[in-house]
Amino acid sequence: MGLEAAPGTAPLETLARGDEPPRLEPATPIEGGAVTVRVVPGAITPGIVAFLDGIQRSQVIAHAGPVPIVHGAVAAAVRRRDGRRLRTWAAPIVAEALYAPIDALPPSLAQALQARCPVVDPMAGDAAGGTARHPQEFTARALTAVQRAREEAERELLDRWVRDEAAPLLVDGGISGSADAARSPWAVGVVKSHRTLYVGGDTMGLVLGLREGERTTAVGVSSPRRSPVASWYLRLRDATGRSPLFGLVRVEVARPDDTRTLAERADQVSRWLLAERAPIALPDQRWDVMVYGVRECEQYLSSILR
Repeated sequence: MGLEAAPGTAPLETLARGDEPPRLEPATPIEGGAVTVRVVPGAITPGIVAFLDGIQRSQVIAHAGPVPIVHGAVAAAVRRRDGRRLRTWAAPIVAEALYAPIDALPPSLAQALQARCPVVDPMAGDAAGGTARHPQEFTARALTAVQRAREEAERELLDRWVRDEAAPLLVDGGISGSADAARSPWAVGVVKSHRTLYVGGDTMGLVLGLREGERTTAVGVSSPRRSPVASWYLRLRDATGRSPLFGLVRVEVARPDDTRTLAERADQVSRWLLAERAPIALPDQRWDVMVYGVRECEQYLSSILR
C-alpha cells in the first residue's frame, strides 16, 4: 500500500458535520429564583482590554490506500489594545502536525512520517482497536483532533493571561474549559453559536424574544468535564425581521458568591460588550455577533498561519 497525493481537496472545516444535533440544556437560575429579562442599565462604556481567539486549518493531503492523511495547523493569539490599535500580547502559539491512524498505516510509512514531523493519531485510545473503518470516520476524527489542538492553544494563552494580567480579556467562546479562567474576574467568554441553548421550556420565549440591549438573568452552566460558570444571554443588535438568533450571544464569567454581586457583574460586562458593537466586524458573515477585536485577531492569525 503506497502513499498517494490528494491535491485540491477542500479544507475539512468546510465539510458539513451532522454529529452534533441542536439541543436544549436546562440550567439553574442563580440570579434570582427564575430566569427573567433585564434591560442593561447605565452608560455603555468600554472595558475590554484584550481579545483572545484561535483558528485552525486542516486538509487531506494524501491517502495510504483508503486511509487519509490530514495536515492540521492551529494558531492562537491575544491582541491587546494600545491606544486605537491592537498589538500582540506575549507570543502567539502556532503548531502543525500530521493526523493519521498509526495502526492503519504500513509500519514503514508510519515510521517514515514520524521521523520527519509530528504525527497525531486521532484514533489513539479507541477501544475498537484496528477494526475496519469508514474512510470518512478517519477524517472526522482528525478534524476533532485538530479542533482539540486549537482549543488547547487558546486555553494555554487564557491561563497565562489570568495568571499574569489584571485586566478584562474577551475570549471568543466559553471559558469553562479552563479551571483558572472559570475562577478569574478577568476572563469574559462570548459564545456566538447556539447549537446548545441553555433554556428550559418556559424560558425559550424569553431568550429568543430579547430586544437590543436586554439580557436574561444569569444561570449556572456546568458539565462533568468543565468548570462551573455563570452565564446569560445578551442581545447585541435589533433582530426585528431577522432570525431569533440574530445578534444573540451567550456570556460566561466566573460565578461569584452572592446574587447581588452577580447582577452587578452581569450588567457591567453586558455594558462592555454593547460598547464593542462599533466598529462593525464587516465583511464577516457573523458580524451581528462578532466584536471587531475578535475579527482583527482572526485576521492577524490568518496572516501568520500560511
